[in-house]
Amino acid sequence: MAEKGKKFLHLPYTVRGMDVSFSGILSNIEKQAPHLISSKQYVPEGLCYSLQETIFAMLVEITERAMSHCGSQEVLIVGRVGCNLRLQEMMNIMSEERGAKLYATDERFCIDNGAMIAQAGIEMFQSGTTTPWDLVTCTQRYRTDEVEVTWRS
Repeated sequence: MAEKGKKFLHLPYTVRGMDVSFSGILSNIEKQAPHLISSKQYVPEGLCYSLQETIFAMLVEITERAMSHCGSQEVLIVGRVGCNLRLQEMMNIMSEERGAKLYATDERFCIDNGAMIAQAGIEMFQSGTTTPWDLVTCTQRYRTDEVEVTWRS
C-alpha cells in the first residue's frame, strides 16, 4: 500500500543516538487514522507511505551514525524488512553519499536473521568463544551493542 501512497503525514520521529522508538509512531497513527480516512484527508495508502518513509528515515539515520562511529564503509541489510525496495533505495542513497557500499539480499535470505545469527556463531566459535550447553539461553530483546565481539582486534 505504501507504494501507492502520495500524501505525506508528519509522524513522531524518535531517534536518540542509535536507539529508535516506534511506539509513538504507531500510537499516533492508530489514533489519527480513523478520522483522517473518514474525513477523506488521507487514504490508507498515504498513511502507509508516511509510516514507511518515517520509519525508514529513522533506520537510515541510525545506520549512518553507526557507520560513522565504527568507521565502516559497508552496509548489509537483512531480515524481512531488508526485502523492501524502498528501504534498499534509501540506504543506497545514504551509502553512496558516504562513499560506502550497500549489500542487500534477495528474498531467499530475508525471511529472518538466521543467517546473521549463524555467521556470528561461526565467528565466535572460530575465535575460541564457546558456551557450555547448560549455560545457553535465549534473549529475545538482546541489544547488538551488548555483544562482546572477540573475533576482531
